[in-house]
This record gives sequence, C-alpha cells and structure tokens, in this order.
Amino acid sequence: MSRKNAKNIKTYNDKLHKAQDKEKAKKAERAALLKSMVRKFNQNPDDK
Repeated sequence: MSRKNAKNIKTYNDKLHKAQDKEKAKKAERAALLKSMVRKFNQNPDDK
C-alpha cells in the first residue's frame, strides 16, 4: 500500500487547507476587532 496515492494526498491537502482557512479567518477576525477598537478610541480620545 502506497502512502502517496491520490486519495491520501487529497485527504492531506483537504485537512491542510481547512487548517489554513481556519487560521486565516481567525487572523481576519482579530484584525477587524482591533480596527473597531481603534475606531472607537479615535472617536472620543478625551473621554479618559
């Protein structure tokens, strides 16, 4: 039984891409959150 058959390669790539997409979404969500925090801070900088 070969490790590098089409089914195994596809399974590995699917898992890899799923993990990469999850990481990318997490990074985008964090960037959006930070952007909203900065926007909120810049609206009222004197309300400390």
